[in-house]
Amino acid sequence: MKLPIILASLITAAGSALGVQSYTPLWIPPTLTEPTFNLNLHVTNKYYLPGSNTITYAYNDGDFWGPTLIMTNGDNVQINLTNNLPDTTTTHWHGLHIPAIMDGGPHETIPKGTTWSPTFTVLNRASTYWYHPHLHTLTQNHLGHGAGGFIIVKDAQEAALPLPRTYGVDDVPLVLTSRRFYTTAAQLNQFNVTNGATGCSYGDYEMVNGVMNFGTTNVQVILPRQYVRLRILNAEIERVYNLGFSNNLTFYQIGTDGGLVNAPVPLTRLVLAPGERAEILLNLSTNAVGSAVNLMAFNSTASLGTQLAFAFPGQETGTTGQFGSLLNNINFQILHIVVTNATTNPILALPTVLCTNSFLTSANVTKTRTITLSGGQPPSGVFVFDSSPFSIHVVNQYVSLNAVEQWTIVNSSIFSHAFHIHDVEFTPLSRTGSSSVITGIQAYEQGWKDTIYIQQNSTVSFLAKFDNFASPYNPFMYHCHMIDHEDEGTMAQFVVQNTNTADLYITSCTRTGTNQSVSLNFKATPGTTYQLLFSTNFTTGSWNPVATVTSDGTSVNYLETNASRLTLSRGFYRINEPTNNY
Repeated sequence: MKLPIILASLITAAGSALGVQSYTPLWIPPTLTEPTFNLNLHVTNKYYLPGSNTITYAYNDGDFWGPTLIMTNGDNVQINLTNNLPDTTTTHWHGLHIPAIMDGGPHETIPKGTTWSPTFTVLNRASTYWYHPHLHTLTQNHLGHGAGGFIIVKDAQEAALPLPRTYGVDDVPLVLTSRRFYTTAAQLNQFNVTNGATGCSYGDYEMVNGVMNFGTTNVQVILPRQYVRLRILNAEIERVYNLGFSNNLTFYQIGTDGGLVNAPVPLTRLVLAPGERAEILLNLSTNAVGSAVNLMAFNSTASLGTQLAFAFPGQETGTTGQFGSLLNNINFQILHIVVTNATTNPILALPTVLCTNSFLTSANVTKTRTITLSGGQPPSGVFVFDSSPFSIHVVNQYVSLNAVEQWTIVNSSIFSHAFHIHDVEFTPLSRTGSSSVITGIQAYEQGWKDTIYIQQNSTVSFLAKFDNFASPYNPFMYHCHMIDHEDEGTMAQFVVQNTNTADLYITSCTRTGTNQSVSLNFKATPGTTYQLLFSTNFTTGSWNPVATVTSDGTSVNYLETNASRLTLSRGFYRINEPTNNY
């Protein structure tokens, strides 16, 4: 795929003085199908600008991004993910409802040169999800280099609908992001994916599926003269998009983050914050063959007051520095769409009904909790939840299995954010705020969500059911999906507990010195004997007994002295509780 990009860049260089517009073809990620997915995360490079190639990260054999994983609701899948990056990493299955130990958050680390093999049952509705690295403090670096990919889940309900679903033809995934390049000789043409004062929160050049708009060269896709489906993901660092089409063309939203909406929603604008996805139908059936329409970001000041509100990420007017960008506070083209002949069996009519969702209501709520997002001021400039910076050793919220909770997120910080929660999909309930806030749940947000835009000086409430998976010692995360904020510590964690079982979990694990000893402490029933097991891989069934321990009060202490286990770079302990304790 490098040759067309090189040619397009050369054409631009030769013809830019004459105002000649040239186009680079949109790259469509290849697909992998279940039940087993083999992914290799590695370092590669890609030609973007004359001179040095740009170092990028990709899954499998691409030069940016990774293959689209096709899954089916109800099926059992296994993913074998080999990390060939120079760093430890993780990969999070964003939006999937799976056990915490399979979730791929900051705890499920994959050291370089090793393979992680999570297995799980696909419980999600048909929709567009995605995967990406999630290692604390390195998420911006790894995702910023291009590591990510789509997940498409299918189910019987969606399959029965007359919708476009020929992948890459009338059903097209679009990942939107942008990048800034270093211009110094030592780092010429390399991505600036650092955080802080020397980094950048916004890229200067728009990218679609890793293909870049630059100068008079824009990304182009050829789509058939019929209804087409676009699966759009905002994978930006911070920028929020106010999406629409040239000539204010009406399009129809058919899905949110977590599934189909009840009926197509007619829109001329759609706001997507980092981490959010939307599926839309675009009617090209009345367009002449050879005609064109552009997907646009309407992010100029004229749009901010009506759709995006005060402190909108990308509103800043500067073009340089940490918060500057050549794309800030302007309307700009994202994708040039050219119409071609219809396919053999085109979709020419808009479905009137898509599904009948049973959304959660306030009557279902068993517990409410309020979380405050604050900070951003000097000297630290860090945004935090409930005045506490992130600690991987602290559980911030304890949730009961099968609870239906109302979470209220109060944003009293100096900026807007994209709030994302792992494990569950939620029903947006309300948005309130000051006079500068666009209040209410918007038409494009009225469906199952896992990420939502929270403006400065606003409060957003949602409802979620925490079902199926409980583990008192494996946390899920909630965080701002602006990945520089996440790396700085705008993140917290919760565990889901099964309150109908005994309270048994490891409360502390301390490794002292270099391969000297490991000390474990866990809550226990007085007088009860437990079996302690060990494994080098949490996701396999190969657990070996190492000791039996008996509680002498309310807890048990175990000191590991086995030399072979102490020399390992990582290991996992598990407790087996006698069945007669229940």
